[in-house]
Amino acid sequence: MPAFDLAIRGGTVVTATDTIRADVGVRGGRIAAVADRIADAARVIDAGGLLVLPGGIDSHVHIAQPSGPGIVMADDFASATRAAAAGGNTCVMPFALQPRGASLCEAATAYRAQAVGRCHVDVAIHLIVSDPTPAVLGQELPALIAAGYTSFKVFMTYDDLVLNDRQILDVFAVARSTGARVMVHAEGYDAIRHMTERLERAGQTSPYGHALSRPELVEREATHRAISHAELVDLPIVIVHVSGREAMEQVAWTRARGLEIHAETCPQYLTLNAEAMKGLGSDDAMAGAKYVCSPPPRDAGNQAAIWSGLQRGVFEIVYSDHCPFRYADEAGKLNPRGRTSFRWIPNGIPGIETRLPVLFSEGVSKGRISLNRFVALTATNHAKLYGLYPRKGSIGPGFDADLTLWDPNRCETIRQENLHHGADYTPWEGFPVTGWPVMTIVRGEVVAEAGRVVGEPGWGQVIDRTVDRGGMAA
Repeated sequence: MPAFDLAIRGGTVVTATDTIRADVGVRGGRIAAVADRIADAARVIDAGGLLVLPGGIDSHVHIAQPSGPGIVMADDFASATRAAAAGGNTCVMPFALQPRGASLCEAATAYRAQAVGRCHVDVAIHLIVSDPTPAVLGQELPALIAAGYTSFKVFMTYDDLVLNDRQILDVFAVARSTGARVMVHAEGYDAIRHMTERLERAGQTSPYGHALSRPELVEREATHRAISHAELVDLPIVIVHVSGREAMEQVAWTRARGLEIHAETCPQYLTLNAEAMKGLGSDDAMAGAKYVCSPPPRDAGNQAAIWSGLQRGVFEIVYSDHCPFRYADEAGKLNPRGRTSFRWIPNGIPGIETRLPVLFSEGVSKGRISLNRFVALTATNHAKLYGLYPRKGSIGPGFDADLTLWDPNRCETIRQENLHHGADYTPWEGFPVTGWPVMTIVRGEVVAEAGRVVGEPGWGQVIDRTVDRGGMAA
């Protein structure tokens, strides 16, 4: 009987700290050996000329999430994880959203049921707390954290999600006592409402109004306020999808004072521009809706600032914030209300399949970040921050055999027609990239190869996590 189920031979193995020429041996869905030569295996994959990377972990995606009256998200678990696999990802982390007035436990249970048996890659679920009632704070949230939902998100904006300052402090206190990880969407609700109404009165209702209603200072103020609340409670928090210099400077300033604050960003803030929301070059007045997300993409100066933050270590994670809606669909970006004002355009863009190629090309291929830094930003740090390490996030004995074989020299142009998500467009249409995933392996099984997703959904598992006694997800 062969010593290994699978041997990946002849590739260059890359982790967040090391780059070596080695073979990888897999047994029982886990990495059993990393050695100069793995000879005795039931199956051999030739990785000559390729990089062998830890499978991408996209720790912030929105899948099959309630999105408002008449609005339907473009991806369910099958289509989103299919796209994730094609893009070199082996694990994704979506959100179970608590509707106002509903039970958080019931929302988590129902959402998990949608995922079980339908995924191509592994899934670990965050929570979204929108209604922190005494029952939620005292019973439901602590029980869910103990059951393996060890991270949750709170919002400082959106009508149906926003928490006031007291509520934020209350949920922070629960996280402090239970060891949960808290993510904060930091944009000021009242400031956005003020700007939105002001723009509408002036007749500025096109998609570009979305960017005007959410200037940098709205994100900066909310980031500072979230950090201040965290300092008061003595809680490390994560500021998610930071879009520009001013919010990033709040994080850097806080860390210089010795406080533990984490920051994350996305490819849209590295490559897209707010001008795209003007629909330039299109006869379609609503074309800019394709780029509407929150916070909005900014300008070239802020792109440069975010790249600098990646290089200096201000940002630990790059995820997609995949939030897909169809464009040519009245249940998506062209919802009838969306034709009256930018305020009704569903916020979010697809990106689960393009995250890794865009960051590799713009980062590694252009010399902005190292290959090891790429691995840290796209896999290892996600696993460490959200309680998946040392099961996932690196390559070594004992880790899940979650691997992506990567051709660093392959040139492609991103086209919607070649993608696997449920949306009918990509914001990166026509974007040239150098570096491409050619095979994705989840727990020792090939789930995507040469641009094709192989196998039926169901191989992907829903993973529960734990917190350690020190209060950090583990």
